Amino acid sequence: MRKLISWNVNGLRACVGKGFLEYFKEADADIFCIQESKLQEGQISLDLPGWHQYWNYAEKKGYSGTAMFTKEEPLTVTYGIGAEEHDHEGRVITAEFPEYYVITCYTPNSQDGLARLDYRMEWEDAFLAYLKGLEAKKPVVFCGDLNVAHREIDLKNPKTNRKNAGFTDEERGKFTDLLAAGFIDTFRYFYPDKEGIYSWWSYRFKAREKNAGWRIDYFCVSESLKDRLVSAAIHTEVMGSDHCPVELVLA
Repeated sequence: MRKLISWNVNGLRACVGKGFLEYFKEADADIFCIQESKLQEGQISLDLPGWHQYWNYAEKKGYSGTAMFTKEEPLTVTYGIGAEEHDHEGRVITAEFPEYYVITCYTPNSQDGLARLDYRMEWEDAFLAYLKGLEAKKPVVFCGDLNVAHREIDLKNPKTNRKNAGFTDEERGKFTDLLAAGFIDTFRYFYPDKEGIYSWWSYRFKAREKNAGWRIDYFCVSESLKDRLVSAAIHTEVMGSDHCPVELVLA
């Protein structure tokens, strides 16, 4: 069994002050991925004996950034998706293991007024091409804040959010394309119709208290790994960020 956790920590230094290390130890994952670390190199030092640490930083300070912590040392680790126009924001880390690749991803947000939607569409195509390139060698497991609620049951207020970042027809369509290209949304694999389970809540309007959230954090896998899926979970009880951790267990 291999347990994987993914968490958008929305600023790792702040999250460490709100119990990150306690949860990290308690979760006892084999692979722990984070997004939105908001760090530059040297700004934090995590004492995690027995863990290999991999970090990808954005060039812009206090922005984006990903990390991956693994008990087993990967065969190889790469940063970014090999596309110059997409690799300045520290959004992707890929670790290769004997059976599959594991990728942590922080998908660009389309932003208020959809200012970055066109860029987001380019990113989606480039990221899918990157995944399929890896998959030609071995299966893929990818996780992270993908910044999209795929279906109406994936957010509390679909009607009023229809044209907002994260729930536009364009973004949802790209996620549909991703699944059609041979990937499984593992939470929906186990819970196809479950409502009211979200992974992100706005800090405004007491959204978390009211559970007015969005499910935008995912674990997806190549269809060839379907028989190895054991369980998927969203840990809504874990505080410390405006997102909560999501989990996947593979045989």
